[in-house]
Amino acid sequence: MKQIGSFKEWLEIIEQNQELLLFVKTDNCSVCDGLYPQVEDLQAAYPIPFYKVNVAEVPEIAGQLSLFTAPVVLLFANGKEYARFARFVQMEELKRRLGELVERGKKIERTD
Repeated sequence: MKQIGSFKEWLEIIEQNQELLLFVKTDNCSVCDGLYPQVEDLQAAYPIPFYKVNVAEVPEIAGQLSLFTAPVVLLFANGKEYARFARFVQMEELKRRLGELVERGKKIERTD
């Protein structure tokens, strides 16, 4: 997963990618540390970019995305939030929504 180091970098990423996953964590978060490897393992199965950000290091992103807890997994399509999973993420539901996002992207590519 690629690390986001600034809010400016986030704005560039969201503008450049049709679909993406954003994993949001914070310092001293055992739930974040437990969930991260599970989400990271999904990268191999889904052909969209995966990013991570620590809101303790980039607090602007928490305010701009209305993040009030951690961890949060956000899926984006066309620069807009497509799905949000917060705190206790059900992996099967995340996989289902990732699959939807990938299919959606394929449909868009076929119409271009």
